[in-house]
Amino acid sequence: MLNKKEAKLLKRDALEEGRKAGSSLSQGRRGSAPSSVERISQQRNPLLVTTHRGDQHLTSGLPTMIKRYEQEAGLGTVQHIVVDREGMAAEFLAGLKEAGRTAISVLRTDQYGGLDSFTDIGAFVPLRVSKQGDVLREVAPASIALPLPEQKGQTLQLRVALIRDLCRKTPVPPTKEDLDYPRRWDADLCWEERAWWEPGWQATPAPAPPTAPKLIPIVSTAETIDAVGLAETYTRRWPLQENIIRDFLLPLGLDINHGYSKKPVENSEVAKKRVALEKRLANVQCWAEGARERCRNASKLYTKRCKLTKERAKALYRILNDHQIELEQQGIEDWRLRKTLKEEKVIADAEIDEYQQRQWKAYEKSNQEHRKCERYCQEQRQLLRALEDLKVHERAMYELDNSKDQVMTVFKVALVNLVMWTRDRYFPASYEHATWKRLAPFFHLPGLVKQEQDTVEVSLRPFNDKRYNQDLEALCEQVNIVAPHLPDGHRLHFSVQVNEGVCPILDVQKRRVA
Repeated sequence: MLNKKEAKLLKRDALEEGRKAGSSLSQGRRGSAPSSVERISQQRNPLLVTTHRGDQHLTSGLPTMIKRYEQEAGLGTVQHIVVDREGMAAEFLAGLKEAGRTAISVLRTDQYGGLDSFTDIGAFVPLRVSKQGDVLREVAPASIALPLPEQKGQTLQLRVALIRDLCRKTPVPPTKEDLDYPRRWDADLCWEERAWWEPGWQATPAPAPPTAPKLIPIVSTAETIDAVGLAETYTRRWPLQENIIRDFLLPLGLDINHGYSKKPVENSEVAKKRVALEKRLANVQCWAEGARERCRNASKLYTKRCKLTKERAKALYRILNDHQIELEQQGIEDWRLRKTLKEEKVIADAEIDEYQQRQWKAYEKSNQEHRKCERYCQEQRQLLRALEDLKVHERAMYELDNSKDQVMTVFKVALVNLVMWTRDRYFPASYEHATWKRLAPFFHLPGLVKQEQDTVEVSLRPFNDKRYNQDLEALCEQVNIVAPHLPDGHRLHFSVQVNEGVCPILDVQKRRVA
């Protein structure tokens, strides 16, 4: 992202560079106000930068950017476009393809699920290898069809360079079988460790979810691709966008901190999450123990009430039998005997039913607390897993007092602007794209400054290189033609020392190294 001042400095040189560069276009990321859109050459130089008030989506800014660049550079149709994932709209890519342009982008994570989302997957080959010979990234050709929302039933066929990053893992989505037949939460425990209903049971972290290498699908609207070449084309976009920072600001020490104090501090966000998880874990452990105790008491009460129900039923039926024998001995009529016994049995059954209701109430209470205990034990394992993951991914945090560093950064940015202005105004045309590494020897030249009545004479020590001395003489000549004036009114005049006693600067450096 370049500010407006940098964009103005780059625009003139960018157009000429664009005529020499290839037709690869890179779209910058959109940001907060002001946003920018930038075109970058294959030589890592910004060619055209536009700034916009507020935020602008790439699908709106890119077509305008392409047309403006084609007009300014006098080129035909830009054939190849590299755009980041914010421009990954199927209709947008289809429009670029119909216009005869080849678009290269990366899929958004909501546009694919896993390897099953792709077709025609070829063999994976190494893309990046460590110094020890371990494969860090591998790539394979593939295809994917994106639906076109505005054209029902139609799809956009894209070729894919499917990168598999072996150093980064992502959770594997559950399969249909896992969803239909989920495993028990304690299936990974042995039989002795599954007795979570017993007092004193200690929870262990739940197993980490299965992971797979992260997929980075680079897509192209071209009919055929080279997977390795397509992957390298897109990944090369990131250093291209950061070229202006790398070539100018970093050599000037912009990434160096000056006079800051650094002390380790607690990661507040992680600490908040850890405190919340630990508090929840303590509560759940307490709730599980309480549910376990209530379940045990309810189970004992159920057993007790079962015994009382059984004893009371025996007593009632014993009384009923004794009464039946007594009535039979009295010689009561059969129909009256049956009626009397039936009425007494209804009364007895009603009393027994009350005992059974109390008995089953204790039974339901025991089952309810049993399920609560199981749920709390399952949550304990999940909380322990969350704490383990939090510990693994926790980053060290430091508190910095960088007020001095901020002041130095302002000076460095001002120095960068001054260097670019000096290069564009006074240096020969061959230095129009020179970076600080090439310009530094000129700014480090020693010399002699002599103030006259109306001028300030600056005599620079020559190089020990004919080509550099020619460029230095051209630089002095250009300064003298422009005749810049200092703030106090003195005219600035540059020259190269030609005295025989003057040693070229590189000779002095060689003696110092020796």
